[in-house]
Amino acid sequence: MKSTIEELHAFVTIVDTGSIVMAAERLEQTTSGVSRALKRLENKLNVTLLERTTRKLKLTQEGQLFLAKARKILNDLTEAEDGLLKADADTSGLIRIDSATPFVLHVIVPLMHEFMQLYPNIEIELNNHDQVIDLLEYKTDLAIRFGELHDSSLHAKLLCRSRLYIVASPDYLAQYGTPHSSAELYSHTLLGFSQPTHLNTWPLEFKGEDFIAHLKIKASNGETVRQLALQGVGMTCLSRFLVEDDLRAGRLVALFEEQIRLDYQHIHAVYYRQEHLPKRVRLFIEFMTQKLSKYL
Repeated sequence: MKSTIEELHAFVTIVDTGSIVMAAERLEQTTSGVSRALKRLENKLNVTLLERTTRKLKLTQEGQLFLAKARKILNDLTEAEDGLLKADADTSGLIRIDSATPFVLHVIVPLMHEFMQLYPNIEIELNNHDQVIDLLEYKTDLAIRFGELHDSSLHAKLLCRSRLYIVASPDYLAQYGTPHSSAELYSHTLLGFSQPTHLNTWPLEFKGEDFIAHLKIKASNGETVRQLALQGVGMTCLSRFLVEDDLRAGRLVALFEEQIRLDYQHIHAVYYRQEHLPKRVRLFIEFMTQKLSKYL
């Protein structure tokens, strides 16, 4: 006997909410009804999809494999229904988005009002993680990631390329002077990142090799580093999306513009590989790509 859409929906919702009780609330069904749907599905497949403990539910290996297939079936169905029944503006549902704090604050947040005007029935959940997360574990539809992608189970759509700048505040430069060579940087207070350390390789050369900043102060996210630079604590290397308003307003000054190598951060929208994204996620990616086209 084949699985039903109701059973697939129950299984996926249990995984997404973390419990049968919460799944029942979201589906507006009884707890026993959702539990029976899961049991019927497991019996039809002759496998255990979820290990039940007193503390939590955990996907088995078979459950992890089947989850991806179940999501695709449900997404395909939703996509088909959306395409037939709804215009883009009427698309609804929740998008869970994860990104580093600076990108959320400086890029996503300023665009949210316009997106919600276009798609008033879509709900957004913004989560900030400055390190790479597991999309499945954090129930994330879409993550914004920087640099190369190394996970073959994920698909990446390039949103933009953001140039790197070496910057300092006018107050810092007035007090400590403006460096004109990479060698002079060793006598200055340099600010950078505790993780990932490759962000501390600046687009300059020192004795024929890449300049690796010897940091006086480290922070885990770019917004903290930016604030330190704005307060005149030291100089740093940050991405255009973080500092372009500061450069335009004169709060920060770009250094080494005659010597700097034009390096870019590649910023991607990342999601699990599937033939058809949910329409709400696709609309968000298309919106961001269009808005960030000036960076490409």
